[in-house]
Amino acid sequence: MADTTASAEHTTVSTLGARLGAEALGTFVLVFGVVGAVLFAAGFNGGEGGLNIGFVGVSLALGLTVVVGAYAFGPVSGGHFNPAVTIGLAVAGRFAWKDVISYIVAQIVGGIIATVLLFAILAGGKNSDLTAQFKGASTGYDAISPGGYNLVAVLLIEIITTAIFLYVIIGVTSSRAASGFAPLAIGLTLTLLALIAIPVSNASFNPARAIATAIFGGPEALGQLWATVVAPIVGAIIAGATYKFIFDRTKKA
Repeated sequence: MADTTASAEHTTVSTLGARLGAEALGTFVLVFGVVGAVLFAAGFNGGEGGLNIGFVGVSLALGLTVVVGAYAFGPVSGGHFNPAVTIGLAVAGRFAWKDVISYIVAQIVGGIIATVLLFAILAGGKNSDLTAQFKGASTGYDAISPGGYNLVAVLLIEIITTAIFLYVIIGVTSSRAASGFAPLAIGLTLTLLALIAIPVSNASFNPARAIATAIFGGPEALGQLWATVVAPIVGAIIAGATYKFIFDRTKKA
């Protein structure tokens, strides 16, 4: 199992049940944090009074949730919190294929629980069009893209940024990396990538986050969901399949 919290391997291995619980809870924290920031703070009061956090705030929220989750739950499960990460690490030989499906299910469940609770909280506000608000927090292209970017642009940004994300994860959790700093590097990488991708796709990188948001975003969000599920997985597979070829080559003495 690849651990996103440290370069050294654990001396003890948690049970599968404990790992799945950690993945569900970590994904819950991630989705609750970033989607909550989008729903409640990104456009607060229409930007009046300078109280809204905008793209920068949402990017920081995403990075911080990953840092917190990785430090808190990573020692138990490896801290994936993302189906694309799980698949990419399995392709790279850093995670057991036999546990991939169970990890993905746990991640999706954790994400959906987060958006169910966010929906309940949002229902207590003044804006009664909850579907429109979740549509605005969903990931996609054309009308859903904050910048109106088309499908090709969204697929490219999601593939490229997720591949970069996986390269960083694999690199900072390798035996050659400095111990203890992986969550910071991973969180800061996500913050950077979100600053690039939010205007284009609303920054998925994570099929569990995309699914959890789209289920409340109406028919258009659901219809576009495939793009921000497939593209991050493709990016993760590319990184997982090429990392060893690029970085793990050794020369003869």
